[in-house]
Amino acid sequence: MFIVFDLDGTLIDGYAGITDALGFAMETLGIAPLPEEQVRGMVGQGLERLLEKAVGAERVPRGVALFRERYAIVFQEKTALLPDVPAVLAQLAAEGHAMSVASNKPARFSRRILEGKGVAERFRAIAGPDAETPPKPDPTMLLRLMEEADAAPDETVVVGDMEIDAEMASAAGCHAVLIPGGSRSAAELALVEADAHLTRIADLPDWISRAVDASRKASSSTGAERAG
Repeated sequence: MFIVFDLDGTLIDGYAGITDALGFAMETLGIAPLPEEQVRGMVGQGLERLLEKAVGAERVPRGVALFRERYAIVFQEKTALLPDVPAVLAQLAAEGHAMSVASNKPARFSRRILEGKGVAERFRAIAGPDAETPPKPDPTMLLRLMEEADAAPDETVVVGDMEIDAEMASAAGCHAVLIPGGSRSAAELALVEADAHLTRIADLPDWISRAVDASRKASSSTGAERAG
């Protein structure tokens, strides 16, 4: 399988850094900062959208610049890998699965975070939005990763913690696995259509193994029917 992970809330808890940088931008613009609990529910759709929600559309350019100024200072210190992530990545790699990251965070920050946490080498590519790549749930980012990995939709699994991850997967014809860990609760994710809703990322390798077995059995059955 080709496994494409979301970053924030799936592999890392980076909400403290995001809250800090957003608060800096808001305070500089004369707006009271928001608590982390509220910020968690606002992230996921890209930085411009986050700042639009926090400071208003007319202040987005200045807000983005301020956010990035502060985030560049605090993002490493205020980011941590979520529990079980190193072990899960190691197991999936040992089993031969190719992995990439598709995040609405700028790719340079995602890469530096994963390098700092010692797991960047697990991923063949780390993608994010840019001038030619819209943020999720647009499937462009995912389709490019699949093309680079030479992976078909039925061989690709998107793992995330938000509805936009499932929407992106659906738009590209891929499998989607949702795991609560950041912006959405298990109850909220249960309402989102996906191939699987897991309790924790530690359950992912077993689900991947079952999916691979099911795919092989389906292929064998189809081959037998054709031969018959």
